[in-house]
Amino acid sequence: MSHNHNDEHEESHKPPRLKEMSRRQFLTYTLGGATAYMAGGVVLPMLRFAVDPILQDSEEGAFVKVAELSKITNDPQEFHFELKQQDGWYASKASLTAWIRKGDDGKILALSPICKHLGCLVGWNNNKNYPDEYHCPCHGARYTPDGKNLAVAPKPLDMYTVKEENGWIYLGEIVPNTVAK
Repeated sequence: MSHNHNDEHEESHKPPRLKEMSRRQFLTYTLGGATAYMAGGVVLPMLRFAVDPILQDSEEGAFVKVAELSKITNDPQEFHFELKQQDGWYASKASLTAWIRKGDDGKILALSPICKHLGCLVGWNNNKNYPDEYHCPCHGARYTPDGKNLAVAPKPLDMYTVKEENGWIYLGEIVPNTVAK
């Protein structure tokens, strides 16, 4: 009889199988899960982009035919073009603008019109007080024909990567300005 009693005694030392979850544990699990889910939302597209080369545009596809080389002068001209964007399975078009001119060295320079101050669009020669400059109507930022910042803006205008082929100018991605001195 005493043998049986010992068994019962040991039995009572075992923790109950189903523990009730405390509020703190519940919050920890819930918040942890939500955080992991959000982190996954950030990391997964990056992983997919890194892993799946089919979704990446080839080097060639990144350039867009924008203007005829023969039409480019030393004065900047405004060109509008569309860039096809592929985001996973979602295709869209972005309408972009470039100010294109031929530099004194004969090189083609294509500048982004987005002001480096607060993102308004600059115009060329659009302020009589400052001839032959880019001028931003929002806060008066000014730039040289090469995009060098003269007033208000902290940096020069960004530029597009340029490729010339068969008498046409192709524009690629927007990069920081390397021409403005």
